[in-house]
Amino acid sequence: METKNTNGSRSYDHDIIGWFEDVSEKAGQVQTETLRRILELNCGVEYLKKWLGDIDVRDMDASALESLYTSLVPLASHADLEPYISRIADGDTAPLLTQQPITLLSLRVYPIREGGRILEFIYSSKQFKTKGGLTVGTATTHYYASEEFKIKQEKTKCFTCSPPEVISGGDYKQSTYCHLLLGLYFGDQVEFITSTFAYSIVQAFRAFEDVWREICDDIKQGTLSERVTLPKMRKSVLAIISPNPSLASRIEESCKELETLNWLGLITKLWPNAKYVYSIMTGSMQPYFKKLRHYAGGLALVSADYGSTESWIGANVDPYLPPEDVTFAVIPTFSYFEFMPLYRENHDRSSAIDDFIEDEPVPLSKVKVGQEYEIVLTTFTGLYRCRLGDVVEVAGFHKGTPKLNFICRRKLILTINIDKNTEKDLQLVVEKGSQVLTSKGRAELVDFTSHAEVEKQPGHYIIYWEIKGEVEEGVLGECCKEMDASFSDHGYVVSRRTNSIGPLELCVVKMGTFKKILDYFIGNGSALSQFKTPRCTSNQGILKILNGSTVKRFFSTAYG
Repeated sequence: METKNTNGSRSYDHDIIGWFEDVSEKAGQVQTETLRRILELNCGVEYLKKWLGDIDVRDMDASALESLYTSLVPLASHADLEPYISRIADGDTAPLLTQQPITLLSLRVYPIREGGRILEFIYSSKQFKTKGGLTVGTATTHYYASEEFKIKQEKTKCFTCSPPEVISGGDYKQSTYCHLLLGLYFGDQVEFITSTFAYSIVQAFRAFEDVWREICDDIKQGTLSERVTLPKMRKSVLAIISPNPSLASRIEESCKELETLNWLGLITKLWPNAKYVYSIMTGSMQPYFKKLRHYAGGLALVSADYGSTESWIGANVDPYLPPEDVTFAVIPTFSYFEFMPLYRENHDRSSAIDDFIEDEPVPLSKVKVGQEYEIVLTTFTGLYRCRLGDVVEVAGFHKGTPKLNFICRRKLILTINIDKNTEKDLQLVVEKGSQVLTSKGRAELVDFTSHAEVEKQPGHYIIYWEIKGEVEEGVLGECCKEMDASFSDHGYVVSRRTNSIGPLELCVVKMGTFKKILDYFIGNGSALSQFKTPRCTSNQGILKILNGSTVKRFFSTAYG
């Protein structure tokens, strides 16, 4: 697809855009052919034979095959496919889900100048082997260890600031320090700043507030802090840097000024040539958006494309829009997409209660603007009519392919009896409380999670807050009351009024508590690049950290 000329990367981008415009124009037809290709490639696998029998899909008309497939193969969840995946992991080489051998298992292009660099806060977790010899790791870990990652840099002639030894070091604190150090060392060359999730960028710059003096010393002397102890990481970084006192002095002067501004505009001040910040900023990343905008100053925040471990889904074709207005145009060649219409009994869009009434899935070509759907996937890699759990709204069309607005995950995260609250509900409630915090106190919300306490009767919600700054206890009590009153789910309101759910509890935890939670996840095999703070938890290890770090407790008086 690439044409060779003096502007190779630009021609390559043009070809990609032209291809995307073409498949978008005839998205319905492309989808029918995509399903045919998937079924031809995987014809005869055990899972499909269970539903399609010995039908030879290669002799069928594509449209007839589409109708047959959606009528005979049932909707599935990950639980339905788990027995097949377990057999593959244990070494079963029979064609269970795909005809091609599976060698990897995953746990659940913007313009830049040639020769520039990317400050990427990226982290690989450790890969391990299953009993059957398959390599297992997160999707991002596979990618950063792949040839594709190297090829991407070669194609764009734009390289990440950090060497592979930093990315795959296995200790996110040491890797973050080195990312920051090298990002500043190559500061004038940095074209944009990115990470898989906005959380990782915010976490890195919060760490920078504490370590910037050490970084300046390292740049000045060409050394590396003793906090970096991994031999391969140390060797790789020390092979890159050399003493640069003038750069260190300039950074030190900027940081002293930024401290007086509470680090407002940190990115634009320290990386003056950066064009934008690129990351996933929607869904569960929304709570970090305000802080990221604070660090970015006036720099453009570009929301990354929409994908999942199961499949890439859509592209952000309007990157100049602010993240809160972004939609994602479905790429019709990546998978075969169906959309299950969802209808709410409660039409209040400020609530995201999972009381959906479901209808039969429709193909991509039949979706309607303004309608909410759950995405159903059939992939080249062995998922057949698998429900993704994402609720999206069709916001419009890019030529013939729908543009999606991510609404929420379907799974309820807070429920005690008849109450039903999702992650989106919780986010809205916490936003209400944090508005009180910032307007009446000299503090900001760092992070939060929640827990439905059912061991004691009546059960009640607990919201854990980590805050930075000073705030009076009366204000925190007001925050607690505001959050309790802001849950709009009818089941919750009725239960609170009848005291079948007790008053909401706000627990304020010590600074650094959520870093301990991150350490807990990393210690159990998670990768920082895949980490998302759980918005509700019943994990005893996490609850032990939260309750052991709680310094203040408040109970709501919202319902008397």
